[in-house]
Amino acid sequence: RPSRLHLRRRTTRAAMAPKEDKRLLYVGGLADEVVEETLHAAFIPFGEVKEVNMPRDHQAKDTAHRGFAFVAFEHEEDADEARFNMNGSELFGRVLRVNVARAAAHKLGSSKPVWSADEWFQNLHDTAEGADAAAPPASAVPPPGGAGS
Repeated sequence: RPSRLHLRRRTTRAAMAPKEDKRLLYVGGLADEVVEETLHAAFIPFGEVKEVNMPRDHQAKDTAHRGFAFVAFEHEEDADEARFNMNGSELFGRVLRVNVARAAAHKLGSSKPVWSADEWFQNLHDTAEGADAAAPPASAVPPPGGAGS
């Protein structure tokens, strides 16, 4: 029989994990021609679709999507049926990957340290040289409690 401390620790860990919404599906492997309306039409036979969200590629000049989307269903059973039937199916000649969407992992910062880029060192070097140039020469600075007191 587990101790109370062990049970408390297990409960805390479960409470800290992000809750998975099984009504929200990740749909990957989308062809460029797919739009929100296409996905809505493909998933509506399984139940009421609340929302279709296709993240856009902000780096691209056009409004192309990033090759995946999220489909939100009203009921968990409908989402499960859609996942079962649509995972591995074809849409516009591409095989779809359909899974329950996971919560995004929160990143506190960049995955690369600032010093991994050469320009960071160059900026640091330039800043140090600028500070040296702005400082008066050591001979011009009187010693503490020196001449003039």
